[in-house]
Amino acid sequence: MSSVPQNVIKHKVGLLNLAAELGNVSCACKVMGFSRDTFYRYQSAREAGGVEALLDANRKKPNLRNRVEEATEAAIAGFAIEQPAFGQVRVSNELRKRGIFVFPSGVRSVWLRRDLESSKKRLSALERHVAETGDVLTEA
Repeated sequence: MSSVPQNVIKHKVGLLNLAAELGNVSCACKVMGFSRDTFYRYQSAREAGGVEALLDANRKKPNLRNRVEEATEAAIAGFAIEQPAFGQVRVSNELRKRGIFVFPSGVRSVWLRRDLESSKKRLSALERHVAETGDVLTEA
């Protein structure tokens, strides 16, 4: 219980304890401002997994079907290093010329995942890449 933040589950445990004290679920729910359905969800969670089960477990899993393929994502990241001043529409068009079909919004989502969403961040990624590999930069 020490690793579980007290304030996260305090109201849930409080509702369960109040219902036990009063002996009336409906009255406890009215006092605390919860529905009876919520009370029974909390109660079954506590019975199934203890107090730790009352933590919010409503994190959505990412829908990986909406993501671009790894090869496409690598091409977008490589192109961001190659041409950091290009915007998402131009990157999409240039990759299309190379046979990689991705929408500008797909380019943007890859940039957001890799923290490359602004040209300033792409330029700093280019600087890191040059420092790591020792490549020589040209004017282009």
